[in-house]
Amino acid sequence: MNFLIVDDEPLALARLTRLLTSLGHTSITQASSGAQALELASSQKFDIALLDISMSEMDGIELGYALRYHHEDLAIIYQTAYDHHALKAFDVGAVDYLLKPYTVESLERAISRVTTNTTPKELRLISKAGESHYLLSPNEIYYVKADLSEVIFRSAQGFSYYPKKISDLEALLEQYNFLRIHRSYLINIDHIKEMETIDQSRISFHFEGIKETIESSKDGAKQFRNLYKGVKS
Repeated sequence: MNFLIVDDEPLALARLTRLLTSLGHTSITQASSGAQALELASSQKFDIALLDISMSEMDGIELGYALRYHHEDLAIIYQTAYDHHALKAFDVGAVDYLLKPYTVESLERAISRVTTNTTPKELRLISKAGESHYLLSPNEIYYVKADLSEVIFRSAQGFSYYPKKISDLEALLEQYNFLRIHRSYLINIDHIKEMETIDQSRISFHFEGIKETIESSKDGAKQFRNLYKGVKS
C-alpha cells in the first residue's frame, strides 16, 4: 500500500514513519502542509492518507475534503491531540480517528480496517463550490447538469461541482432513481413535484423545495413515459 502522511510537525512525521516502517510498510510519502500534500496527490496514487487535523494554513478536515474530491477511493485516517474533532473527521468519510499519542497497535488496527472492511458503504459524493466542499448522498441531489468535463449538482445547499462526466454519473446514479431526460440533465425522480407537457412532446419537470424547472428533450420525454407509463404529465 502507498501511504501519504501529512503533519506540520517534523517530529510527528518522523515518529509516524517509524511506526509504519515497523509494521512492514515501505511506500511512505511525507508532506508538511496541505498544499504540499495536494501537489503530491496530483501526480501520485495513494491508498491511505494519514492526516493531522490541527495544521496551520490548511487544516486536516479541509485537506481531507480536497483530497477526496479528486480521489474518491482514498482511505483517510485522522490523527490529532484533540478529541473534539472526531465528528468532523467522520463527516469527511474517514476510516478511523487516532488520538495522539497513539500506539503502534492502534495504528495497525486502523490500517486493518481499510484492508478488511468489506461492508458496502452508503454512496456519498464530495462536490465543491468555491472553497467549500459538500458531502452529498444521492437523495440530497435534485438534478445533475453537464458542464464540459464536470457536472453541477443542485442540492439544498445550492450549486456545486463534481469532477466527472454526466455519462459516468448516469451509470452510477441509475440505481438511486435518477433518469437521463436530456443530454445535459439527470433528474432525481423522487424529488419531482409536478410535470407538464410542452411543445406536445417534451416534459417540464418541477421539483419539491426548489424553484427551477428542467425541460426534457423529445427522446428524454419518450424514455420517461416508457418507464413510468402510469404517471400522467
